Amino acid sequence: MSDSRKYPDRPYVGVGAVIVDQGRVLLVKRKYDPLAGRWSLPGGAVEVGETLEESTAREMLEETGLDIEIGPVIEVFDRITRDLDGRVVYHFVLVDYLCWPIGGTLQAGSDVAEAEFADPSALAPYGLTEKAAAVIERALELWARSDRSVRSNEPNDPNSPNVLRSE
Repeated sequence: MSDSRKYPDRPYVGVGAVIVDQGRVLLVKRKYDPLAGRWSLPGGAVEVGETLEESTAREMLEETGLDIEIGPVIEVFDRITRDLDGRVVYHFVLVDYLCWPIGGTLQAGSDVAEAEFADPSALAPYGLTEKAAAVIERALELWARSDRSVRSNEPNDPNSPNVLRSE
């Protein structure tokens, strides 16, 4: 990583997603900093010329192998990481969306070591940051009020694009 990326002179814009399928949320274990080796929500940096929604769709496909439908914004916030001397190592302005899988095959992609759906009542072993846990909680509140939450009670049709297979 170049010093200009490690010690940025301005924030990067990033997107993330809480992908919900049948009441479970998708988590990824990051390969690289920030949060290397930790479980988190999938996401990444917006590229110049991309809309937030285009970036979200691209990042989810790259990181998880899933095509998604993008729902409402869950939250917009800063993630600032400092080194031991107090210098900013990372500064992302993040926009997290509620999303649903509509196709693809679940797999760990470019920037992640593992990807799996987790029961929201059993997230403790994943060691999520407080912020990630709060974003998931808010996303599930939005999901519960959406027409998509009804799908969680439908039987799994193996030919449905909403049924995900881990390979």
